[in-house]
Amino acid sequence: MTDALSRTRRNIVILVAAQAILGAQMSVIFIIGGLAGQILAPNPCLATLPLSMIILGSALSARPLARFMQMRGRRAGFLLAVCAGGLGAAIAAAGLWSGSFLLFMAGSLLTGIYMSAQGFYRFAVTDTAPDDLAPRAISWVMAGGLAAAIIGPAIVRMTSDLTAVPFLASYVAVIGLNLLGPFLFAFLDIPTPPAPKAGDTSGRPMGQILRNPVIIVAMICGMVSYALMNLVMTSTPLAVVGCGYAATDAANIVSAHVLAMFAPSFFTGHLIARFGAERIVAVGLAILAAAGAVALSGAELPQFFGALVLLGIGWNFGYIGATTMLTRAHTAAERGRVQGMNDLVVFGGVFVASLSSGGLMNCAGGSAQDGWSAVNLAMLPLLALAGASLIWLALRDRNA
Repeated sequence: MTDALSRTRRNIVILVAAQAILGAQMSVIFIIGGLAGQILAPNPCLATLPLSMIILGSALSARPLARFMQMRGRRAGFLLAVCAGGLGAAIAAAGLWSGSFLLFMAGSLLTGIYMSAQGFYRFAVTDTAPDDLAPRAISWVMAGGLAAAIIGPAIVRMTSDLTAVPFLASYVAVIGLNLLGPFLFAFLDIPTPPAPKAGDTSGRPMGQILRNPVIIVAMICGMVSYALMNLVMTSTPLAVVGCGYAATDAANIVSAHVLAMFAPSFFTGHLIARFGAERIVAVGLAILAAAGAVALSGAELPQFFGALVLLGIGWNFGYIGATTMLTRAHTAAERGRVQGMNDLVVFGGVFVASLSSGGLMNCAGGSAQDGWSAVNLAMLPLLALAGASLIWLALRDRNA
């Protein structure tokens, strides 16, 4: 085995472990964040605002974090992020303890820095991977979320009622997860990019990069895949509980959803290598549309499970496919700027979706089922945008 391949495999193992262990905190927070927000918020329409603050933190930190990692290396960026994640969980716990909605939102904003860094795991694994291994390496790292899908809901079930203040112990557990970060990243072996020398170029100007049709379509499809997943998932615990089911039912449904998000990763890379990233993204969008159709068909538990499982699979195909499209369309010198811009666009769209989710769920119609229908109908314009962009790219390539 060559040194380069050995390094790549080592980094895959570390990043899979990080996705599994550290990534479990996102499962925890997205299960309980809306429910905790509903307790603290002065208005029920603001229940999911803390989750939106996480997305806002991700969007705002994406480009600075990408630049920081370009200068200081992936390890330094990931260590900075787990510090922010631990501090954010501590501040959110303090907000729960004191009953302060504003403090809870401040902690959520800091958590967004960790979430942004977790998004870079998929890019980091390609830094040392050969081109033919990159799609599979991205898929394997994303597959680490399977363990997160088990660990996160298990933490919620064990901790949500441990203290008199609901969910306080869950946020303490999130602090503990972030403390494991330095031990994991101590073994990461991704060289820090060399400092630019006089006369070196950092690649094309951003304006020219953004005229690349593949990059534009990859950003649109990545943003739509993630935004729709977040739009529906954010409201799911509120919808499930609002329709008369228990919080444990909501946890089980979100757990099934997160499993569906990452289980296909074992073969998504192979499908991309065989059929092309654009076709897999198109399949992902079709599955997302099917998820909305199932959700609109009713509000029984089987329909919640079916819709959320399809939502996870559609996200996997759309997001990994769009990521692969992006990594093939820029040079190494452009990596930090393009990836930072991509995640700014992606998480900016996700922020809007998350912000809309609570308002649609709690303030559109007179019942939880009405709100749930409004959330799923809101998928249509974004699906149309992504589908049209893919068709435009295919027609353009055919004409060329």
